[in-house]
Amino acid sequence: MKTMYNQAHVKELMNRIENLNPSLQPKWGKMNVAQMLAHCSAFQDIAMGNSFPPRGLLGILIGRFVKPMFYNAKPPARNMSTIPSIIIADDRDFEVEKENLKAKIVQLQKDGPAKITTHPHPFFGKLTAEQWGIGLHKHLDHHLKQFGV
Repeated sequence: MKTMYNQAHVKELMNRIENLNPSLQPKWGKMNVAQMLAHCSAFQDIAMGNSFPPRGLLGILIGRFVKPMFYNAKPPARNMSTIPSIIIADDRDFEVEKENLKAKIVQLQKDGPAKITTHPHPFFGKLTAEQWGIGLHKHLDHHLKQFGV
């Protein structure tokens, strides 16, 4: 499984991020490319312990039973729901959001699994650092595919 802690896997993601441009249209979903970058940055913030969205009732009830979908090899479904606090609906600057996301990825690589949050994921609950690393990669890969890169 690919993970955010592997330099080769992250290099591939960073190259794909560089291939984004503001005129790309999504293959699915409502976000434009700048909003997607901001969404992915906000998700990185959760994993890095910089943001602590509350757990929703549905996640509390079923999150632990379905959490393998976060870090297994199966691609995520298109248009699946997300954490409400990281839905990005306002206009964003593409270049600013691209640089913000890249900086967070570099910081995550630098800090490694030892600095990943121990706070529960808002839906899936408690995750190990390894599960976070795989899930973060899977999430970003999903959104890069959304824009054809």
